[in-house]
Amino acid sequence: MPANRTTVSCASATVLALCAVLTGCGGPSDTSGSGQTVLRYTWWGNPDRAARTEQAVALFEKRHPGIEVQTSFAGYEAYKQKLATQAAGGDAPDVMQLDYRQIDQYATGGVLLDLGTRKQPLRTGEIDAGLLATGVVDGKQYAIPQGRGTETVAYDAEQWKAAAVDLPRPGWTWDDWAAAMRALAKRTGKPGSVDPGQSEDCFEAWLRGQGKSLYTEDGGLGFTADDLTRWWTFTDGLRREGAVSPAEETTQLDGSVENTPLARGRAIADFNWDAPTSALTAIVGEGLTLAPLPSGADGTPGQYFKPSMFVGAAATTEHPEEAAELIDFLINDKEAAEILGASRSIPVNESIRKEVVPGLKDFDRIIADYQASVEGTLEPPPQAPPAGDNALQTTFARDYDQVSFERMTPREAAENYIIEAEAELRP
Repeated sequence: MPANRTTVSCASATVLALCAVLTGCGGPSDTSGSGQTVLRYTWWGNPDRAARTEQAVALFEKRHPGIEVQTSFAGYEAYKQKLATQAAGGDAPDVMQLDYRQIDQYATGGVLLDLGTRKQPLRTGEIDAGLLATGVVDGKQYAIPQGRGTETVAYDAEQWKAAAVDLPRPGWTWDDWAAAMRALAKRTGKPGSVDPGQSEDCFEAWLRGQGKSLYTEDGGLGFTADDLTRWWTFTDGLRREGAVSPAEETTQLDGSVENTPLARGRAIADFNWDAPTSALTAIVGEGLTLAPLPSGADGTPGQYFKPSMFVGAAATTEHPEEAAELIDFLINDKEAAEILGASRSIPVNESIRKEVVPGLKDFDRIIADYQASVEGTLEPPPQAPPAGDNALQTTFARDYDQVSFERMTPREAAENYIIEAEAELRP
């Protein structure tokens, strides 16, 4: 489980374990003892992503002997909190992995470097214009997509088949999904799926399947309390039936794949983005399979292709050109792409994607085939969410806890969320 690097990497397993929580093998620095330029590069992810990233960084250092890269990683929630603390203190890492929902917040907050001002422009001509635009705020390119991903229903096909329930199919609806979860629960004695009521991502997909959106173009809410009440009434009803995970399970979700009910053997399916599901292979085994998210009643898909994550640089970096070189390498180098595989989903550089995808193996191949199965059927991605959404993800899950623990009705919780969201989004 590689994590931070000092000269090239932390050698001992003990140090690696300590570094994996973003504490840093070495503190912030501009040059190493050997006179090299030092860049700090951080990301979130699982051990597989970390191992591949370390290999890619080692290749970058070999190609650029004057640059040393100190790396660190953590699970998503821990990473998000750590990065927020660093950004608030003016100590953001030189190069950082970013989520779709962080771009607006960090760009407008002065945390990110305008990558369009570099002496050597980043090569972006092979990136889909729609995907590239999601890293633009106020006309400036603050972040570059690092991979193309989409949401999925990950499930244990062996258990699903053993229960003699019809397998997921393209175009299935939320009602079809609910019926399958009820059948799985009845025939296996455990919930069919994690409860999606706590997930803002699932709610957004459900909304889009009805022709609605999470946010308006000007950054306001794109839905009403009635919409959210219907969603939470739907998911809470399934929870009460035992078709999805109970409140005690849902509140333990911490952003790590390993802590989901599916990974813990307490459900047969889960909702996630395609790339992170790779961490389930060591737990679920060869039966791990991916299916599209349910669609609206009329077949309108709610999921979309989006940057699985971005990479950006700190506005405070003392080495903007070197930071840009590392970003360009991660996006556009074929050897790096072969090392990284689908650990950040499918490469966003179209030429590299065409070269790399045919050679993908194991679960990387499953991700590539899954994306190919929905290619051309999904709507374009929405613009990056407004700054307040990063906090509202937590608010959304917390308010649903009030429903799942039966402290509030879906209507009460929905109205409460709307009030909180409007306050958070207020300029």
